Amino acid sequence: MHSSQHEAPAGGGRAAHAARLLLDLLAQGGTAEELGRVAEAARAAGATPEELAFIAGATDAARGIHRTLGQHRRREAELEALFDTAGDLAGLRDLDAVLRAIVRRARTLLRADVAYLTLHDPAAGDTYMRVTEGSVSAAFQQLRLNMGDGLGGLVAQTARPYASTDYRTDTRFRHVAAIDTGVAEEGLRGILGVPLRLGTRVIGVLFAADRTVREFTQDAIALLGSLADHAAIAIDGARLLEETRGALVSLGAANQAISRAADTHDRLTDLVLRGGEAGDVARETAAVLGGALVVHDADGSELARTGPAAAAPPPAGVAASRAAGRAVAVDGVWVCAVLAGPELLGSIALSGRAELPDTDRRLFERAGLVTALLLLMRRSVAEAEDRVRGELLDDLLTLAPDAGARQVSSLALRAGRLGVDTTRPHSVLLAHCAPEARSRLATEAARHARALGGLAGPHGGHAVLVVPGTEPGPLAATLAADLGRATGTPVTVGSAGPAAGPRDFPTAYAEATRCLTALHTLGRTGDGAALADLGFVGVLLGDRTDLTGYVERVLGPVIAYDRSRGTELLRTLDAYYQQGGSLTRAKDHLHVHINTVTQRLDRVARLLGKDWNSPARALETQLALRLHHLSRG
Repeated sequence: MHSSQHEAPAGGGRAAHAARLLLDLLAQGGTAEELGRVAEAARAAGATPEELAFIAGATDAARGIHRTLGQHRRREAELEALFDTAGDLAGLRDLDAVLRAIVRRARTLLRADVAYLTLHDPAAGDTYMRVTEGSVSAAFQQLRLNMGDGLGGLVAQTARPYASTDYRTDTRFRHVAAIDTGVAEEGLRGILGVPLRLGTRVIGVLFAADRTVREFTQDAIALLGSLADHAAIAIDGARLLEETRGALVSLGAANQAISRAADTHDRLTDLVLRGGEAGDVARETAAVLGGALVVHDADGSELARTGPAAAAPPPAGVAASRAAGRAVAVDGVWVCAVLAGPELLGSIALSGRAELPDTDRRLFERAGLVTALLLLMRRSVAEAEDRVRGELLDDLLTLAPDAGARQVSSLALRAGRLGVDTTRPHSVLLAHCAPEARSRLATEAARHARALGGLAGPHGGHAVLVVPGTEPGPLAATLAADLGRATGTPVTVGSAGPAAGPRDFPTAYAEATRCLTALHTLGRTGDGAALADLGFVGVLLGDRTDLTGYVERVLGPVIAYDRSRGTELLRTLDAYYQQGGSLTRAKDHLHVHINTVTQRLDRVARLLGKDWNSPARALETQLALRLHHLSRG
């Protein structure tokens, strides 16, 4: 154990001393084994069964905190490594240096025995081994893979990642003698390969491999895929820079143009290293090229502009640039699609420049690559944060009714670290749409939740949001409209709340689920509401419905009129319905003239609206009358 631990005192203080030791170990980064030794030491010191039970519970809690801290440290390390990679790659100009940096970082990030990279050879129609890290076999380092051959050939052919726990015995791939010989000589077993993509083209494959059997997790595949996206952008950037140099030399203006390109490269690289935004890239690019520049995201939302004269990119221009993989001019505006592999991240548009020489066009495309890198980094950070928020959301919605105070306090503490105050009232909302739009819905739900200061994530087959608020119904209606516009498909939102603390979230989630089901049953797809907004349907479905509030919403004006004037409108309305809607039988029941009944019902119509006696309203009114009588005994 660490040197800060002392001999345990005798008597009842052993439990407190053990708790202090556990906290010290957590603070000092102690291992799980060291946490377990605290209970052993207490037992050896003669602790009572009660003290040992307390220490066992404290040890379990400490191990849970230790695991959570370890997960967070691992995610932070991965994000830091990706940031470092982006900075390193952005600062490299030589293609060989870029490729070596990519492979070295892949081996480090995935803790692999070997990492290697193959590039596509358009002339031969295959891929060849370009760079290796950790390899000892000459035959392996000289391999060439035809499209579809082996794991790497299949990745290059399908543009999809593949992983093999043990490649030697994996029958999913087309085994070729030359490849199997090289792999065997290198001693590789577990292999993971992800495509390097530019637009719709696969320019190569990035691999991580172990000399033992290895199960590659989804996190490992996603991590190598993120590195591959950065790598493809950096490779293309280095290629564009080399092409720019060659073109300038052939034009006889090599020195001046290369200096200008290098200066721009350095300035844009500095932006990446300083954590700049899209607006910084736009200003730097406009300063070099002249004209006015505007940056949009994939949805067409404006991210930055350099002046009011900047023109939005024509949709046809974005599509043409994406297909060509280069900047194009459409309607007098230069457009460059911002891509990460085949995925469109956004676009940049340059107006005020009728012509762009090849050198300026490549600088413009370079700005698009740097913008892609910045947007990709921002998304990586957001996705990592969304994973943590999603885990917290799952724990809040599945909190057991008999959960102890310690577990509830732990949830509140985790929420506080994410800026969510669970002591404030929160609304719980479930969003549902067609299956083909659910991925888009999850992204938009997370964006809205962040803007509202809450949490969002998938749960139970729906996108679930937990956001501050005391009026879930209006919030659900607004959210259904906003999410429907963003996804291009009807989005139905059921809501409940407010939840006053962690223990209320599971109940509110169950009520929101019933509300969502009711909306679909009522044919209100694309709408948003709470059970209280569904009238008597909400009363029937709710397990904690505000009955008094329902009566007030339906009969409030009539009750208030009787109370202030001493009239009997409510009694007359009740008699009218009890007598089957007959004015004659109602006047006999009330012992008044029929004109009196008519005048009272006319007053009811003015208070409740002209449609007060329509079938739907009549059903609501009769149910409210019955609940009103029951509530008064």
